[in-house]
Amino acid sequence: MLIQRLLILILLPLVLSAAKVDYLRWENGMTYLSFLAKHDLPSRPLYWNLDSEDRKLTEEIYSGVRYQILRDDNATTIQQVLIPISDELQLHIYQDRKGRYTFEAIPIIYNSKTQAFTTTVTSNPSSAIYEATHSKRAMSAFISGFRKSINFALHVQKDDPLVMIYDQKYRFGKPFSMPRLQLAKIRLHGKWHGVYLGADERYYDAKGHEVEGFLLVKPVKRARISSGFTKRRWHPVLHKYRAHLGIDYAAPRGTPIHAAGAGTIIEARRSPSYGNVMKIRHADGYMTLYAHQKKFRAGMRRGKRVKKDEIIGYVGTTGLSSGPHLHFGLYKHNRAINPRSVIQVTTKKLTGKKKKQFDNIVKHYDEEAEIILASNRQVERFFDFDPVCYVKHDDFGEGAERNETVRK
Repeated sequence: MLIQRLLILILLPLVLSAAKVDYLRWENGMTYLSFLAKHDLPSRPLYWNLDSEDRKLTEEIYSGVRYQILRDDNATTIQQVLIPISDELQLHIYQDRKGRYTFEAIPIIYNSKTQAFTTTVTSNPSSAIYEATHSKRAMSAFISGFRKSINFALHVQKDDPLVMIYDQKYRFGKPFSMPRLQLAKIRLHGKWHGVYLGADERYYDAKGHEVEGFLLVKPVKRARISSGFTKRRWHPVLHKYRAHLGIDYAAPRGTPIHAAGAGTIIEARRSPSYGNVMKIRHADGYMTLYAHQKKFRAGMRRGKRVKKDEIIGYVGTTGLSSGPHLHFGLYKHNRAINPRSVIQVTTKKLTGKKKKQFDNIVKHYDEEAEIILASNRQVERFFDFDPVCYVKHDDFGEGAERNETVRK
């Protein structure tokens, strides 16, 4: 059987004569359970009767995320809710044909476009990039690449040129999630400085030295990884989507937990799914999460600043946990990323075959940059929004996952 099911995800008011779609932002401090209570949605089928993995996914909703509510013709009864929890997965609440509410995790349907442009600095690179893209996220991606190497306040002059290539996802016709930076270049005092995306998805300068960004220490010493990071996978037995937006470190109960980086505690509370959970905000839009703790270290509370490697709590098995471990999550601008990509002690320098491969990447990007400069290329405005959007699930194995947009 090729098609297992066909789900209507969202419909615009132009298509449904009187149906109403609300485009909203998740309120700061609102939990999934308080959201259900606020909208008179039943918590038993939509939370308490879910399996442990689905209940944990509800903890991944982040404040400020754009979500949608579809109501009936009278704009009173909620028929569907879509809440993104990552770049790839969203929570879907909907009424079945008998009027019963159901919960599931489904893929996010989006378009992706590579943007490339050049501009010149008027006062500073940030304002120049924003004027060219109207995107604070693109601006942040460019500036972060040079955070450790260039002091723009001291070295940038008016009319210095810059070039940027990045991938941007679009959902409902609007930019969605952080851009994936491919190339950032700027000329200062007649010399070009560049940040390049390598084959290993890390960033390097033109000589193959890794760009020092946000480097973490391991939060639990001498612990084994019992479960890795996955953004989305189709479970062939359960016939549902799963995600594990972090790393699990198995360790004896009471083992000290260390802050992966310096920052400020923004949350330290008890959660039905994550048990004793703490969140720490770091520089440049990073945030780390520490779940299932036995207890927090004395004095660890919201608003407290912590140092890198400082003990903040102890391994436990609170919440929905099958054994003592730390669930460790890393987020950048509320987007879950694989912690293993940034846990290291020192930056790398490419050598041998990897350096030769990277040199070819640099050559390719530099040639692209010359074309962009010569043509004075600007950002292309993007709008591709189908009034009806479906997701089709095919009968596939884990290694052949696919989802596609079907237009009516």
